[in-house]
Amino acid sequence: MVLHLIRDQFPILNQEVNGHPLVYLDSAATSQKPLSVLQVLDDYYKSYNSNVHRGVHTLGTKATDAYELAREKVRKFINARSTEEVVFTRGTTTSLNMIAYGYARIFLKPGDEIVISIMEHHSNLIPWQQAAKATGATLKYFPLQSDGTLSLEDIKQTITEKTKIVAITHVSNVLGTVNPIKDIVRIAHEKGAIVVVDGAQAAPHFAVDVQDLDCDFYAFSGHKMLGPTGIGVLYGKKALFEKMEPVEFGGEMIDFVELYDSTWKELPWKFEAGTPIIAGAIGLAKAIDFLQSVGFDTIQKHEQQLMEYALNKLGEIKGVTIYGPREASRRSGVITFNIDGVHPHDVATVLDTEGIAIRAGHHCAQPLMKWLKVTATARASFHIYNTMEDIDRLAEGLLKSKEFFTHAF
Repeated sequence: MVLHLIRDQFPILNQEVNGHPLVYLDSAATSQKPLSVLQVLDDYYKSYNSNVHRGVHTLGTKATDAYELAREKVRKFINARSTEEVVFTRGTTTSLNMIAYGYARIFLKPGDEIVISIMEHHSNLIPWQQAAKATGATLKYFPLQSDGTLSLEDIKQTITEKTKIVAITHVSNVLGTVNPIKDIVRIAHEKGAIVVVDGAQAAPHFAVDVQDLDCDFYAFSGHKMLGPTGIGVLYGKKALFEKMEPVEFGGEMIDFVELYDSTWKELPWKFEAGTPIIAGAIGLAKAIDFLQSVGFDTIQKHEQQLMEYALNKLGEIKGVTIYGPREASRRSGVITFNIDGVHPHDVATVLDTEGIAIRAGHHCAQPLMKWLKVTATARASFHIYNTMEDIDRLAEGLLKSKEFFTHAF
């Protein structure tokens, strides 16, 4: 699919912000949605809005079929062995908390170790802090290299016989670093540990094969991969899901309920209490269709070209510090930076007056900000609908920001 035809599928991009054509560079926070996703959501609510798994009427049957077909689409998308290994959640945060509560708090004990990295999003850090406090386990961190990457030697040194869980991001939401998940899984499994992968910034940008990775759990969100908000996926190996306890209880996830005891439904519905995110799952399936129609080879190639161009373009601006690996091949979809003497919120505000949307702040990664020795950064992030012209507009906006604050005082 030609790039201009792809952009035409995202109606939100055809608008002006503050008198300028919109340049959307905040896809790491949430991506925009193509017409096909918007239309399937509209169709669900207009044509067959109904609850699933409960009724035998026509609308209920149609909704149930669409919901479970979405699960099968996700299974194929990540190459899980079975739909029993695909649980729909509210998003990556919910998925990671489910593992920390339903698995870690049951199986960890004092003396056990949880290993994570300094680059983790708070959603893959705080649940493990809490699990460690609740069980007496020890929380450890992989050290980072100066460019924000992990070394295999440090990974081997940090994971020990006491390590029971390794929780690691596939792609850093700040540095863009792509971590060596297969190597981490291999090393962890050799020590008897399981591996939990935060795939929120990976699944939207390149193909993920959970069997090839051999990870034990993998979590991602629909809204970062052209799908609706409020829908996510937790993949887990069946044997581990069977050991886990649900973290929510109520309708839909039960088998039999007695006065003083209950039993749970089989996988995956054991973990989907209450009315599920029906429209979200259907929309996510359509987003997967869109991504696959474009092709991840095309998406990756385009984003690598954008990243290389952005690294060079921003690197030419005096006073701009770029964080993370400098090689485009070692990062995905994100470029984080600061301008000397200008707060990133001020940078983002000036860019917004030019119609350019970026993110500014600590990006839910305060320990990483401390490691970088900053309080906040600015972040531009890309998806398939972005262009080289968007990068040019960003660079021009940064020059204006720098000039404005240099002469403002």
